Amino acid sequence: MENILDKIVRRKLQEVAERTELHPMKWLESTPLFGRHTLSMRKFIRDTTKSGIIAEIKRKSPSKGVINNNISVADVARGYCDAGASAISVLTDRHFFGGSEEDLKQARENVDIPILRKEFIMDEYQILESRSIGADAVLLIAAVLSPLQLRNFARLAHSLSMEVLLEVHGQDELDKALQAEPDLIGVNNRNLKTFDLSVDTSRKLSAMIPKGFVKVSESGIESPAVIQELRQIGYEGFLIGQTFMQTTDPGRAAEEFIDSLKKPLGNG
Repeated sequence: MENILDKIVRRKLQEVAERTELHPMKWLESTPLFGRHTLSMRKFIRDTTKSGIIAEIKRKSPSKGVINNNISVADVARGYCDAGASAISVLTDRHFFGGSEEDLKQARENVDIPILRKEFIMDEYQILESRSIGADAVLLIAAVLSPLQLRNFARLAHSLSMEVLLEVHGQDELDKALQAEPDLIGVNNRNLKTFDLSVDTSRKLSAMIPKGFVKVSESGIESPAVIQELRQIGYEGFLIGQTFMQTTDPGRAAEEFIDSLKKPLGNG
């Protein structure tokens, strides 16, 4: 029986074939943003004067349906930046998450912090496309890519001066992810096949990630207390979307959340 991830992958392969015909690689390379100087998400997250938060722009999801469809991407991106986010994640999948490449372009026009393209990347074409729309980093998902694809896609991203956040959900995925030499390892607390969610996934995998890698915990982070705990076991980055996006003012929600991080544990 086809699970949610299988459906996303099948749809994505169709989309890539269509987009390749519409905008060939040579066209992508000629776009204005393709040659811009990129920003290092790794450095921004490791900067101790910053929050470590990767604040996400996400309109909907397969598990929650519509989260917030009445947003100005420019306003949310500026709000996240002003709140003190270290980076911004923009979901560009249209069918399942309600995003678009245009969302990322709009965010890029309005902030001067790194932007991660959150997408189900299945083809080298999408990596060049990411560069052409202003992304500083791309997400590679171990659950949908072979070890060879992970290595080749990471090398291509690096050759284009983009960084790689390589996402895993278990030890088997982590083992093949490390071979790709990513810049950051993301532990997704959500199982992409069932969409079940548990921060225990980050707790369990933390000790298995070698020193030197920037560790990012993704999904299900709903309170500053969770971040304080995860920092104690080595996490430096925290990807948060729904917690902010389900409010009427995601930028303001991010500001209040990040301000709370500055308080000692136990003081609210």
